[in-house]
Amino acid sequence: VHFGRVEGGGIPWPLVTHYRLLSLSVSPGDITQKGYEKKRAKLLAPYIPQIQGKMPHLVERQPSIYRWRTGSRRCLRVRGERVSSCVTVSLGVEPSLQKENRIQMSQAAPPGSKHNKSRATNTRDERFRSDLHTEAVHAALAKYKERKMPMPSKRRSVLVQSSVEACTPPDTSSPSEDEGSLRRAGRMVSSTPYQNHPAPNVEHWFNRVIQGSSTSSSASSTSSHPGGSVHAATAVLADLMAYTQIVFWVSMFFGWIGFSMSLSPLPLGVPVNSRVSSKIQQLLNTLKRPKRPSLREFFIDDFEELVDVQQPDPNQPKAEGNQMSPLAGEPLGVVTNWPPSLLASLQRWGITQPRSPCLTALDNAGKPVYTLTYGKLWTRSQKLAFTLLNKLSTRNEPLLLPGDRVALVFPNSDPVMFMVAFYGCLLAELIPVPIEVPLTRKDAGSQQIGFLLGSCGVTLALTTDACQKGLPKAQTGEVVTFKGWPRLLWFVTDGKHVVKPPKDWHPTIREANNEIAYIEYKTSKEGSTMGITVSHPAMLAHCHALTQACGYTEAETICNVLDFKRDAGLWHGVLTSVMTRMHVISIPYSLMKVNPLSWIQKVHTYKARVAVVKSRDMHWSLLAQRDQRDISLSSLRMLIVTDGANPWSISSCDAFLNVFQARGLRPEVICPCASSAEGMTVAIRRPPESGVPPPGKAVLSMSGLSHSVIRVDTEEKLSVLTVQDVGQVMPGALVCVVRVEGTPYLCQTDEVGEICVSSGSTGVAYYGLPGMTKNTFQVSSGGPISGRPFTRTSLLGFVGPDNLVFIVGRMDGLMTVCGRRHNADDVVATALAVEPMKFVYRGRIAVFSVSVLHDERIVVVAEQRPDASEEGSFQWMSRVLQAIDSIHQVGVYCLALVPANTMPKAPLGGIHIAETKQRFLEGALHPCNVLMCPHSCVTNLPKPRQKQPEVGPASMIVGNLVAGKRIAQACGRDVAQLEDNDQARKFLYMQDVLQWRAQATPDHPLFLVLNAKGTVSSTASCLQLQKRAERVAMALIEKGRLNPGDHVALVYPPGIDLIATFYGCLYAGCVPVTVRPPHPQNLATTLPTVKMIVEVSKSVCILTTQAIMKLLKSKEAVAAVDVKSWPMVLDTDDLPRTKRLQIYKPPTPEMLAYLDFSVSTMGILAGVKMSHAATSALCRSIKLQCELYPSRQIAICLDPYCGLGFALWCLSSVYSGHQSILVPPLELDSNVSLWLSAVSQYKVRITFCSYSVMEMCTKGLGTQTETLRLRNINLSCVRTCMVVAEERPRITLTQSFSKIFKDLGLSPRAVSTTFGCRVNMAVCLQVSGTSGPDPTTVYLDMRALRHERVRMVERGSPHSLSLMESGKILPGVKVVIANTETKGPLGDSHLGEVWVSSPHNATGYYTVYGEDALHADHFNTKLSFGDTQTVWARTGYLGFLRRTELTDASGERHDALYVVGSLDETLELRGMRYHPIDIETSVIRSHKSIAECAVFTWTNLLVVVVELSGSEQEALDLVPLVTNVVLEDHYLIVGVVVVVDPGVIPINSRGEKQRMHLRDGFLADQLDPIYVAYNM
Repeated sequence: VHFGRVEGGGIPWPLVTHYRLLSLSVSPGDITQKGYEKKRAKLLAPYIPQIQGKMPHLVERQPSIYRWRTGSRRCLRVRGERVSSCVTVSLGVEPSLQKENRIQMSQAAPPGSKHNKSRATNTRDERFRSDLHTEAVHAALAKYKERKMPMPSKRRSVLVQSSVEACTPPDTSSPSEDEGSLRRAGRMVSSTPYQNHPAPNVEHWFNRVIQGSSTSSSASSTSSHPGGSVHAATAVLADLMAYTQIVFWVSMFFGWIGFSMSLSPLPLGVPVNSRVSSKIQQLLNTLKRPKRPSLREFFIDDFEELVDVQQPDPNQPKAEGNQMSPLAGEPLGVVTNWPPSLLASLQRWGITQPRSPCLTALDNAGKPVYTLTYGKLWTRSQKLAFTLLNKLSTRNEPLLLPGDRVALVFPNSDPVMFMVAFYGCLLAELIPVPIEVPLTRKDAGSQQIGFLLGSCGVTLALTTDACQKGLPKAQTGEVVTFKGWPRLLWFVTDGKHVVKPPKDWHPTIREANNEIAYIEYKTSKEGSTMGITVSHPAMLAHCHALTQACGYTEAETICNVLDFKRDAGLWHGVLTSVMTRMHVISIPYSLMKVNPLSWIQKVHTYKARVAVVKSRDMHWSLLAQRDQRDISLSSLRMLIVTDGANPWSISSCDAFLNVFQARGLRPEVICPCASSAEGMTVAIRRPPESGVPPPGKAVLSMSGLSHSVIRVDTEEKLSVLTVQDVGQVMPGALVCVVRVEGTPYLCQTDEVGEICVSSGSTGVAYYGLPGMTKNTFQVSSGGPISGRPFTRTSLLGFVGPDNLVFIVGRMDGLMTVCGRRHNADDVVATALAVEPMKFVYRGRIAVFSVSVLHDERIVVVAEQRPDASEEGSFQWMSRVLQAIDSIHQVGVYCLALVPANTMPKAPLGGIHIAETKQRFLEGALHPCNVLMCPHSCVTNLPKPRQKQPEVGPASMIVGNLVAGKRIAQACGRDVAQLEDNDQARKFLYMQDVLQWRAQATPDHPLFLVLNAKGTVSSTASCLQLQKRAERVAMALIEKGRLNPGDHVALVYPPGIDLIATFYGCLYAGCVPVTVRPPHPQNLATTLPTVKMIVEVSKSVCILTTQAIMKLLKSKEAVAAVDVKSWPMVLDTDDLPRTKRLQIYKPPTPEMLAYLDFSVSTMGILAGVKMSHAATSALCRSIKLQCELYPSRQIAICLDPYCGLGFALWCLSSVYSGHQSILVPPLELDSNVSLWLSAVSQYKVRITFCSYSVMEMCTKGLGTQTETLRLRNINLSCVRTCMVVAEERPRITLTQSFSKIFKDLGLSPRAVSTTFGCRVNMAVCLQVSGTSGPDPTTVYLDMRALRHERVRMVERGSPHSLSLMESGKILPGVKVVIANTETKGPLGDSHLGEVWVSSPHNATGYYTVYGEDALHADHFNTKLSFGDTQTVWARTGYLGFLRRTELTDASGERHDALYVVGSLDETLELRGMRYHPIDIETSVIRSHKSIAECAVFTWTNLLVVVVELSGSEQEALDLVPLVTNVVLEDHYLIVGVVVVVDPGVIPINSRGEKQRMHLRDGFLADQLDPIYVAYNM
C-alpha cells in the first residue's frame, strides 16, 4: 500500500519520497533492520493518527506478525495477508511497542535480505515452534488501542508537577466501542485535540452542560486530528464535563448548595484540571470500554440481592469423542536375579562391589569433595542403624522402636550424609521423613512442616555437625523449637557420634513387606503440608519400573541436579541408583547458583550417560553458555526433564537443543516426564533405542482448554497452547483420565481431565489423614474397569495419538473463573512473554486465585528489579493485563510488584505460592506497585436497582394504618400535663430567668470551669453572672453604639466569659452568634471559617479577649484573611463597673434570641434562627427529661459553640438552676483523664460528652484503668452518661467504653445516646434509671437497608448491622416517619425521613441572600396525606420508628426511634442507597494498620481514603484488601483508594468526619497522600 491512496492528501509528498528511499536502503543491507525501524518510526510518528483516521479499510485487517525469539512454550498465531511493511507496522503495532520491543517484521523483509537467510537454515515445522508465544502476545497487545491508564501516584519528596501537565485538560477521546477494530496507535499527548484552537471559555462549558449535552463519541473522533473545527474541540470539552458532572462545580461557583444552603461562596473552588481530576478522567475513560463478559439480565428477589450466577455459554465447545479406555503400560519385565527388596540390593553391592563408586559430592567450586563407595555406604548405614536402635535411650528404655518416624534434616550440599542416614533408618526399620533445613523461625511453610512432624509423632531429628551448628539456638545452647514444631532431640550422624556394631549384630533384611518405607512431604495448593507414605513394595516396584523405562544398566554414571530429598531427585539419585549400582554425581543448588553450567561440565567430565534436570537448569545454562566452548554432551543418552509438564518447559527444551546441538546433544535424547508426589512417575519419554514412536507436539486452542476440551488450533485463533508429550505410561501401570469435578467418571477422548494411575509403584496414603487418603489413593473410576483402585496424580492432561500422554497443567495451579478453567502456569507464561523483561525477574512470578464475591479472582505477583523505573514498571503491568485479557479471555483482578528478594522462597529456589497468597490475603506482602482491575473482572454483581413507582395514597391509608401497618408516629410526654412547681416556667425569656435567679438565690453556684490540671479555673454564681452580663451590655450600648436586633459575634475560648457575654447581648437586645476562636498554630485553616461566620451572620461587632483580638489582626492573620474588613472588635477583659442597666424586653417571644452556626459533615456552613420561645421550650424539655433541679450537679465535656452542646453549656443551668461542671474538651489533649476525674471527684450523676471525647478516653486510657483505680477514680456514681451527637449511635464505641470503664464502677446501663440536628437541637435524650425502658438494640439486614427497606434479622446474622435506639423522645416533641419523595407518612418499621414537630424547633435557616423560600419546607412542611394539618420540620435524617414490647411511664407501649444516617451523606450507587459509615466500618476491619477511613463519591466512582497507622511499606497492602472487603460486604467496586497519614481525615468538634472537605482536599491535590491507586 503506498501513500498515494490516502484520500485528501494529508501527508506531504517529500515524506513519501523519504519513506521510499528508507525502504530501499534496508534491502542491500545499508542499514540494519533495527536502524530502519527506528528511522521509520521517527518519520511516521506525527502522521499515525491521520493515517488511522483516513484508512479505516486498512485498520480492520490484522497484520501478520512473526518473530524468532526463545520465549515460552505457548504458540500463538496471528494470520493475515502480507501487507507491505510500512503499513503493517504503522497501523498494527503501537510505536511505543516497536521501540521497546523491537518487533521485527521478518516476514515482510525483502527477499534476499540477511534476515531471511537464518529462517531457511531451520527446517523444523513452523507450526510447532514453541516460541511463537511472544509474537502472539505482541499481536494481542497491538489489538489494544493505547488506553492511557492513570498511573498510581506515590508520595515522593521531589515529586513536582510540571505546569504543563497540571494545565492540560484530561484526555477525552472516547474509545471506540468496537473491540475488534484496532486501537489508536501511539500515545497522543492529551492536549493534542486543542492545541491549535483558542481555549473555549468557561461559560460555554457551563452552558453546554446545563443544556444537558450527551457524551458523543463522534464529537471526540472528529477532533482527534488538528484539522477539526473549534466546535469539535468544544464538543469534546462538553463531553468531558458532562461525564465528570461539572454541575457540582457550577454549584460551587454560585455558593453553598446542599441540604442547608446558607448560600455563601466556597473559599476554594477546586479546579477540575488538578492532577487528581485528570487521573480520574483517565480512569473513567478506561472504564467506558465494555466489559468482556456482557452483564446479562438477572433478577432480584424481593429481599435477597442475588449475585449473578454465570450461565454456561450455549456456544462453548463440548467434548464429542467416545469414552476413553484405560491405557496400560508394557508389563514389568521379569529379571531372574532381581533383589527381593532395596536393602537386599544394598547388601549385595556393599559386599560384592565394595569399591564401586555410588555417589560423588561436589563443593561450591564444583570440585569433587568425597566419593561414597557401595562398601562405605553399607558399613556406615549399619553403624548408624545400630547406634539409633541401641545407643539412644531415655530412663533405660530405648528412645526408638522399629516403625518410629525420624526426621532427616540435611542441607542440599551434603548428599553423602543424607544417603547414609536414609539407608541407616531403613536398616533399623525406622521410617525416614526427609525435610528441609529450617534457617529461621519464620521460614515460608516451616510451621506446616512442624505440623507434619507433630502428626507423624517425630521426636528425633538426624542432621550433620555443620548443619546443627548453623541452626538458631536458644540461650541454653539447645536448638530453638521452631514455630509450630514439636520438641525434637537433634542427633548428629557424623562419624564420631556413631558406634561400630559388634560382630554378631546384623540388620534384618526382609523381603519387601507392606510396611511403610519412608514418608515424602508435599505442600497443597492451600499451603498445608501432607506426608505421603511409600511402602517397601511400592519403593521396589518404582525402582524396577524406572530401571526398565530408562534402560538403566550397572555402573552407569548419572548426573542429578535435583533435590535428593524428594521427588525425582530421590527416586533416581538415591533409590534406583542403588538398585542398579549406578554412580550418581550430585550437583548442589548452591553450585548451580554460582555456576549454572556446572552440570553440563560434569556430564562432559564424567561422560555421564543420563542427566536428571528441571527446565530451569536448562534455561540457566543457556544464559551462561557463551563462556564455554570445549564441552561435549555426546555421552548423554537421556536428558530427563522432570518438569516436562510445565508450559515453559517446551521452550527451554527447544532453546537448549538449538544451542547445544552443536555440542553433541542429539534431539532424541531429551526425555520429558510427568510425575507427582502421590502417583510418583506417571509417564516418561523412552530413550531412542527402545524403538518407540517419535515425540509428538500438540497445538491446542486455549479457549477449548478453558472448557476442558481438546481442540487443535484452527487458522484464525489468536491464543493457542503448544504442548509436548511426556512419553508413554510407566511399565506395569494402568492410566485413565477422569473428570476433575464431581464423581470421577472416565473422560471422553477429546476431554481434559485428571490423570489417575493404578500400579504397584504409587504412594499409599496421606499419613494420618484417612478421609483424604480415600479420595486420592482409592479412587474407583466410573466405567468398566477391573475394579482396581486408582490414585489421583493431580496432573491434568489427556492421552494423545500413539498412546502418548500429554499434560496441560496441575490441579494445584487450576483457577476456575466464571466457570472456565485457567492454569496458573499458562498465565505465568503469558506474563513472561510481555517484553521487555527488564522490569521484573523471570523466575519470580506467582499466579494464584483468591475467592472474592463468590468467584475466583486471578492475582499476579512479580518481583520488580531494583533498577526499574516507576513509569516503566507501570507500563509493563498494564501490558501484562492486556496480554492476559486478550490471550486467555480472562481479566486479572490484581497485579502486584514486590521489591526484589522479598517473595517467600521455596526451599530450593522458586516461589512458595501458598505463602505468597497467605501474605497477600493478610496484607503482609508489602508490594511497591499495585494495579487492581476489579471493573473488568467482577461481572457477577447484582443488577443495579430500578426504582419502582410508589403506590398512591388513596389505596394505602385507612384510618391509622398505612399499607396494613400502624402509622410510624410517636411523641414524648405532654408538657402541658406535667405539673411543675418551678418558678422558671413563668418566664419566657432567658434574660428574665437570670435576673430572677440573681435576686432569689444570688450566691447559688451555677458554673465551675476546670483546667487541664483538674483545678477550678473560674466559677460564677447567679449574681456574679448577672453583674458581668450587665457590664457587657453597657459596653455594647455605650462603646459599641449598638441597637437592639444587631448581631454580635462572640469569639471566646470555652469558659465563663462566653456565657456572660451571651447574656450581656440578650440584656442589650442584641443577637449573639457564638464562634469557635481560631487556633493560634493553625490560623491558615481556622481563621477563614471565623471570618465566614462573622460575614454570613452579618455581625456588626465582635466581642472577644485581648489575646484573640491581637490574633485577629496579627501578621499571620493577614496571610489568611483580609484583616481590614473585620467589623468593630471589642475586648471584654477589663470592663468598668456600671450603673444600673435597663434590660431590653423583646416585644414578642417569637423574636430572634440567638443564631446557631455549625459546619455540617457535608462541609456546609448552616446557621439556624432560635427564637426566645424556642430557647426556653428547649431548656424546659431538657429539664423535665433529665430531672434537673438546683440541687443537682452535672458534668459537661462538650464544645459550647452550637447545637445541644451550646444549650447545655450556656442555657440549661440558668434555666434549671443546677450546677454545671464545665470541662473544655481541648484540655483533654494534655490530660486525657480530666473529664473522668472530675466526674469521680464531684460524684456527678449525669454527665454529657461527645463521641470524640469518648474515643479519646477509650484509646488513651484503655490500658490505664489500673492506674486510675489507684488514683481513686470511681465512676459508680454515674447514673447516665449521654453522648451528644447528630448521627447514628456508634454502638461499638459506646460498648467498648462501657467495657473498659466497668472496672472503675461504671454501670453497663449508664452509657446512652442523644439525637439532635439543625432543625431541632434535641429530639431524643435517654436518661437511665428514670421512668421508662432502657434503650433497645435491633439487627438489620444491610442488603435490605440499601434498598431502603428495614428487615430485622437475628444477632450475628451475616450482613447484619446492629442499631441502637437514639434515645427517648423529649417532652413536647412529636416524630413521624415520612417518605422522602411522596412526603406521605410511612408505616411502623419502614425507613423514611424523620420529621419532627415541637415548640423548640428552630424557626429557619439564616441565609445571606434571604432566599428562605428555598428551604421553607425544611422548617414548615406538611404531610401529603393523613394528618395534613400539623407543621413539621424535616431533619434530613433517615430512620424508622418501631413499637416495642416495653412499656413507658404512662403505661403505653414504647415507641423506639432509630436513626440510620444523614440523607445528605448517603451515596447513591448502582441505584441503591449506601451509608458511608457502613462501608467505612468494613474497611477499618480489613487490616490492623487502618486507623481511620472515610468514603465519598466522585463522578460515580467510590473513593476510599484510609489513614495508615503502620509503616509506609504497608500502604500498598491495603489496596487489594480494601477492594476485597467492599466487594464482599457491599457489592461495590472501589474506584480509587487513597492512603494517607494519620490525622488527615478532617473531623468536626462533634467527632464527625468532614467527608466533603476531604473530597475537596483530594481533588485539589492537598492531602499529600502516601499512595493513590486507581482501580481499572
